[in-house]
Amino acid sequence: MKQRFIFLLAIFFSLGGAPLKALKADDVVFKASAPESVAMGEQFRLTYTINTEAMEFRAPDLNDFQVLIGPSTSTNRNIQIGSTTTSVYSLTFTYMLMPKQEGTFNLPPATIKVKNSTYTSNALVIKVLPPNSQPSGEQRQASTGNISNDDLFVRMTISNRNMYEQESFLVTFKIYAAGGVNVAGVPGMKFPDFEGFLAQDIDLGQSQWKLENYNGRNYQTAVLKQSILLPQRAGKITIGSGRFEAVVRIRMQQRARSFFEDFLDLYQDINKELVTQPVTIDVKPLPSGKPSSFSGAVGNYSMKTTINSEHIKANEVVTIKVALSGAGNIRVAKNPEVVFPNDFDIYDPKIDTKITTTTGGTSGTKTIEYIAIPRFGGDFEIPAVKFSYFDPQSGTYKTLSSEPFNLKVDKGEGGDGAASPVVSNFSNQQRLNLLGEDIRYIKLSNIHFTQHKDIFFGSTTCILLYAVIAFLFILCFIIYRKQVKENANIALVRTKKANRTAIRRLKTAEKLLKENKREAFYEEILRAIWGYLSDKLNIPLSVLTRDNVETELGKYGVDESLLNEYMDILNTCEFARYAPNQMSDAMEHLFRQTVDAISKMENTIKK
Repeated sequence: MKQRFIFLLAIFFSLGGAPLKALKADDVVFKASAPESVAMGEQFRLTYTINTEAMEFRAPDLNDFQVLIGPSTSTNRNIQIGSTTTSVYSLTFTYMLMPKQEGTFNLPPATIKVKNSTYTSNALVIKVLPPNSQPSGEQRQASTGNISNDDLFVRMTISNRNMYEQESFLVTFKIYAAGGVNVAGVPGMKFPDFEGFLAQDIDLGQSQWKLENYNGRNYQTAVLKQSILLPQRAGKITIGSGRFEAVVRIRMQQRARSFFEDFLDLYQDINKELVTQPVTIDVKPLPSGKPSSFSGAVGNYSMKTTINSEHIKANEVVTIKVALSGAGNIRVAKNPEVVFPNDFDIYDPKIDTKITTTTGGTSGTKTIEYIAIPRFGGDFEIPAVKFSYFDPQSGTYKTLSSEPFNLKVDKGEGGDGAASPVVSNFSNQQRLNLLGEDIRYIKLSNIHFTQHKDIFFGSTTCILLYAVIAFLFILCFIIYRKQVKENANIALVRTKKANRTAIRRLKTAEKLLKENKREAFYEEILRAIWGYLSDKLNIPLSVLTRDNVETELGKYGVDESLLNEYMDILNTCEFARYAPNQMSDAMEHLFRQTVDAISKMENTIKK
């Protein structure tokens, strides 16, 4: 009770210290929502939600649908406490509807009053699909226990299969799941490489499942990827297959179900590979008769050109802006050419692009700023800027042209070219205001030569150093070859490493001994002994037995006493794993006995 009182007290002071944030008229949101598509015979929900208290709700005409329930009203209020305490309120009007016939139906906006103001919701478009003409995926799962290719698949759709070079088209990868097929995810997606195309992906955001009718059957669909493609060459170009790994959650079939299992559904996740069919695109070459100002632009464009001033002084900057707007391959289209007079210093243009890619293609604006500096006074004409493109809709070339610019340049301070006396007929140069001071001449008098020290290359020290390096290289090469030869002999390598491997395992056994972990200690001693014998005798551990150990050790001249000592160790370990707890003295004795036996074996068998 005390904690509850403190909590309520804290809320009270928070509400008192932080006033509720009032909702302005511009913040009122009245929204309608319903599925984009529904099937005949299926119910669906239509809701109207407003984020403030309201009255006199008026729904649109719903005569195209059967009203099963509604409107039912519900409210929801939450208080968010922070630097300002905000009350989140929502009022919802809900209808349960059923379509009367197939087709596409428009729902006009609903209206509602908040105080003395009337607000309208958004309009809706609902598409009513025909009912399913085939059994659902869930029924097929129940009868066959698997998912057929008609119940779950991925389609690759192309918006246009016959186009010109550089003409954009849309490719869409969409997954189709029949009713009752529960797709838990698509973790593996391998899309085609789009070889021969320039691809620009479309940002899909969070993909939503939608109902769609395909081949007389309704499916839940979701878009996996959409891209705008630009063919880079003419001819027939094939887009290869995509491969997708979908995870499907199916209900497990059970022969007998208990009373409690009737209330629970058991599911199993299975993987299903989905493959799209390849598609061939017919790309037509651009027709002949290209204008001289054509540089590969395909689409539909407009152009606007401006100049910062037509009356400037020498050594001042003149800027010509060219803004290209439209839809097509604007991202890769080359910039139009602006021809300045020869006596102008020309700089690299500055390019600013604002381009978006949607399902309708790539569109936007590219602004190019051309910068030049006149060095002399006079009257100059900058020719008209021309930009040609190919319009695939009409199948013709079109040219956009600006008016020529008449530029009047007055003399700068100090007269024409005072700062740049030798600038005339070359472009992309830096300002040469200090050209006379930057040049340094070759000195021709009062020259003094100094003798350099003896040259190191070719001397005796240099030859001896090369000889030492060559000797060390040959020595390292011989040692390396010897090691490679020894490492190639796997049996010899295992034999040499047998003692080191056994020592490493004995160290682990010693640690287990100190921790008094009896079973783990005996198991590690067994692994050390059997592993040592396997490596030393070059016999796989899986076929190593007491009999072949005795036979092989006899070939190497191991005396009977050492052989019996090994067998005693093995018997002790195997017996101790299943016997009552052993004293720590017995474990220490076995550890020392094992170390001594391996040491004796190393002295007996030397390879």
